[in-house]
Amino acid sequence: MSPTLTRRRTVAAALSAALLAGLTACGSGDDKPAASGTGSAAPSASAAPQANLTVLAASSLTDVFKTAGEAYQKSHPGTKVTFSFAGSQELAAQVKQGAPADALVTADTKTMDGLKAETGDPKIIAKNRLVIAAGKGNPFKIDDLKDLADTKVKVVLAAPEVPVGRYSKQILDAQKVEVKPVSQEPNVRAVLSKVELGEADAGLVYKTDSAKSGDKVVTVEIPDDQNAVASYPAATLKQSKNTEAAAAFVAWLSTPEAQKVLQDAGFQQP
Repeated sequence: MSPTLTRRRTVAAALSAALLAGLTACGSGDDKPAASGTGSAAPSASAAPQANLTVLAASSLTDVFKTAGEAYQKSHPGTKVTFSFAGSQELAAQVKQGAPADALVTADTKTMDGLKAETGDPKIIAKNRLVIAAGKGNPFKIDDLKDLADTKVKVVLAAPEVPVGRYSKQILDAQKVEVKPVSQEPNVRAVLSKVELGEADAGLVYKTDSAKSGDKVVTVEIPDDQNAVASYPAATLKQSKNTEAAAAFVAWLSTPEAQKVLQDAGFQQP
């Protein structure tokens, strides 16, 4: 091999080695942001919090939580909130069976207290009260709880194990009003639906639910001294795979933004 050819190959090898070293140096910085002129890295879209949350919530929160969820997602880009609504006792059963979820909101403290081993520390986010939902036009002229004892009036109540059913029994017993319901339903929405459809003449429901029925039912207020206060505790679930995002959502429910949504829907301050 001629000396000239040998020198050319030596130079080419040196250039290749230099180029490879340069590329390796660039690659080694993949885990570190490149320094800018100001000494800080520009944030990227991928840095936004990403989480898909599943929240188990009492049936009476169906409408308001849809609005609250939209508000939360708007102010927390990258987080999606999906709700699963049912009676609180059904939600408790799901939690004990290990249903994949991140947070829980019930319509009473008793149900939540029974899940201490499965939840974080709960916090009351709202309160509610009961009303009598009478059929359209209120043909039986129902004015108070005692009118529900009339055997001509078909009354529907929630089952005793359901929070609203337990509250109903509490206030009826306190007033010594004996009611024989034509059916006992698994949640407050089912009670309201029976009255709306004319399958019952009256039922005991939450004030917020009755308000959503418009002219399908007549809302009869129950005096405070005869009523019961429903408290709504919220808590994270220990089985959650999104613990930080779940805690952030539960904390948000007590913020002024979330409280305005709840109070606009008729819920009371906790």
